[in-house]
Amino acid sequence: MMDELHLDVLREISNIGSSSAATALSKIVEKKVALSLPTVRILEFNEITKILGGEETLVMGILQPMQGDLSGNIMFLLGLQEAHDLAALLMSQMLNVTKSPNELGIFDEMEMSALREIGNIMISSYLSAISTLTNLKITPCVPEMALDMAAAILSVLTIEFGKIGDRVLYISSEFKQDNIKVGGDFFLVPDIASYGTLLDALGVS
Repeated sequence: MMDELHLDVLREISNIGSSSAATALSKIVEKKVALSLPTVRILEFNEITKILGGEETLVMGILQPMQGDLSGNIMFLLGLQEAHDLAALLMSQMLNVTKSPNELGIFDEMEMSALREIGNIMISSYLSAISTLTNLKITPCVPEMALDMAAAILSVLTIEFGKIGDRVLYISSEFKQDNIKVGGDFFLVPDIASYGTLLDALGVS
């Protein structure tokens, strides 16, 4: 069971990952992109979908399997408007263009490609931070992207984390570019063996 000491260590990992991701995004878009200090919380399963707006809320999910010394998954979730805004950021277009309800669930090929790139940057930065602090070898696999209801996308995490307990590690970050702010949510899901490996490597088991 994770206590406050575990959370402090995980916050530090998230801070390093956020800084690395912001630097990488800034270089790609050639604009200053900042990420707020992430919020790290332990949530009950039934709290997750509430944060995302309910079980039937449509969200964009990018699932990145990992293997090596740690195996499992890390997921990056975005609301539909946030997904459009972040795609626009990478495509160097106007941010925060309001979409009609009928348009929110429609992403063209360029937007999908941009979101995969952003997801890859964000997730790789977090995995790199974990690897640096723990000296564990972590290899990211090919990411999967899905647009679906929150309950359907989160079912993958619920099944895996259910083997460990009834709570999940939740990391919330916020992108900032000029006056535009866009939030994104991470869920770190090591498998049951890797969970112990991670805590041991961090010295907080």
